[in-house]
Amino acid sequence: MFSMFVIYGCVGAVVGVLAGLLGVGGGLVIVPMLVFAFGLQGVSPQVTMHLALGTSLASIMFTSISSFMAHHKRGAVHWSTVRRIVVGIFTGTFIGSCFASILSTNVLKGFFVVFLYFVSLQMLTNKKPKASRELPGLAGMFAAGNVIGFVSSLVGIGGGSLSVPFMVWCNVVVHHAIGTSAAIGLPIAIAGTIGYVFNGWGTPTLPELSVGFVYIPALLGIAAISVLTAPLGVKLAHSLPVDKLKKIFAVLLIVVATKMLFDIL
Repeated sequence: MFSMFVIYGCVGAVVGVLAGLLGVGGGLVIVPMLVFAFGLQGVSPQVTMHLALGTSLASIMFTSISSFMAHHKRGAVHWSTVRRIVVGIFTGTFIGSCFASILSTNVLKGFFVVFLYFVSLQMLTNKKPKASRELPGLAGMFAAGNVIGFVSSLVGIGGGSLSVPFMVWCNVVVHHAIGTSAAIGLPIAIAGTIGYVFNGWGTPTLPELSVGFVYIPALLGIAAISVLTAPLGVKLAHSLPVDKLKKIFAVLLIVVATKMLFDIL
């Protein structure tokens, strides 16, 4: 058991550094690393992906708070936008977690692989949507929140890969889009965690110390260590060529996605 705590601590260390250095969503790193760690631990393949997604979202509850508070201090969070989209975020994320619970591990892996390829392409090309409209009204924001929350729950992320492009497309300044997205990550994480706990409750093949589809030792290791290593990533960001590192990281994500694809096949 001690060796597994060490592994999950290492996952948290990597996640913290990358989040501070590259500003990438933790779930993109947490999910594949947890899938690998759960395999080493002998977790049933039937629940490996569900457990990784639920645990990833639970860990984002902790990391998102420090992130959006830092953006809030810089005045980069549009709280009016958060209030207008949060209901859709909650419903979409919870429905997505319920939907994920009835899918097989391989189907969830396949969806995650496609999403990794999509994000990698975004990072390699640095393509951003052209600001061509304003944020929609309440009905439009509710619909957008449902889509962002639904997809985020299926890939175990805080939604930044979707919410930032959406807000930039709607004429929100990119730094404010990032800050507002960080705040949106918290309700995604809360609703997703509730959904994965609720839908995983009583599943007989889960390892000990699981609460639904959330594995507590992994959650504690990731949350505790990532908070400590994130400042190191921020410090490195001021001395390293971040744009080049993002492209290297994108290539790494492609390798991870391809490995997961071969595992499925």
